[in-house]
Amino acid sequence: MSHWKKPLLQSSLWAALSVASVGAMGEDLIYSDHQPLGQMRTTFLKEVLFPAIEQESNGRLNIDDHWNGELAIAYEALPTLKEGKTVNISTIVPEYTAKELPLSQIFKSYPTGPSGQDQVTLFRDIFESVPEFEQEFRDNNLEPIFLSTGYPVGFFSTKPVNDINDIQGQKWRSASFWHLDYLREAGAEPVRTHWSPEIYDMLEDGRLDGIYVNIDSAYNLKLHEKAPYALVSKSMWLGHLYVVAMNKTAYDALEQIDKDAIKRAASRAYRQQGRNMDEEFDTMVSKLRAEGAEIRIMTDEEVDQWGRLTNYPAIQRRWAQEQLKAGVQNAEDVIYKVTRVKRAF
Repeated sequence: MSHWKKPLLQSSLWAALSVASVGAMGEDLIYSDHQPLGQMRTTFLKEVLFPAIEQESNGRLNIDDHWNGELAIAYEALPTLKEGKTVNISTIVPEYTAKELPLSQIFKSYPTGPSGQDQVTLFRDIFESVPEFEQEFRDNNLEPIFLSTGYPVGFFSTKPVNDINDIQGQKWRSASFWHLDYLREAGAEPVRTHWSPEIYDMLEDGRLDGIYVNIDSAYNLKLHEKAPYALVSKSMWLGHLYVVAMNKTAYDALEQIDKDAIKRAASRAYRQQGRNMDEEFDTMVSKLRAEGAEIRIMTDEEVDQWGRLTNYPAIQRRWAQEQLKAGVQNAEDVIYKVTRVKRAF
């Protein structure tokens, strides 16, 4: 029987004992993920990153993986990992932890950007050259070991989108505060509402004209059944980071040989990640078309137009000012550093 099918109490007790053994033995890493196995990101971790860690450590480090929120749901991932009692490695989503990881919200503040291997390299370059990101993870007793993201964003509409300007005056939903501001700047009426089955009714009866969302979520939620017209591009930056991190206390307790093994494993995975992202994007577009969605790939000119319409530098400045009032002193400086690295791509 696989571990994720064990009764929760039995699994949690076993996990607690195993986590306690990490510092002493340096062998078992209890991994928690809020999403189910079988998605692009989770499959990549299971089939690429985790075997690489076990191989590079010559079996000294073994990943005991738990999925679909079995050990911690999305909004509990950071405090659970920070405490380190039942989990010592997990995927952390900065967007769900804006208070603890305020600077990491910056990644989603860009509407467009590179895709594939260039995007993988960009995220790595940013973390290497802007130390504030790793520091805010470490301030929460977390050690980031691998960076990944999701599919690009797309426009899923109940009506054909022949031109980006078509969204002006229309009602569009997004879950991201950055994306809501983009839509407002582009002339749409942004709608923020919790996800519920009512969303489908809103699309059907005209209370919503479309949803601005990453295309894998659109597919998983079957949005194309109510909003079948999609405008997509690999360059429509999502910026939604999924950071695989370790409890820093557990990480610090590892022998240096095992820390080095984790770094080598991450490097191996990074070399495959970009190609995997491109291939999965193409597969997802094919699946959507096969199920009746009418998808149009945006031209480079349209992507550039969207970047201009969003007026994102002004949105970033407003956000940085709000952060300053909340006590985050360096948000504007970090935005400048990230933008400078990003311009090279």
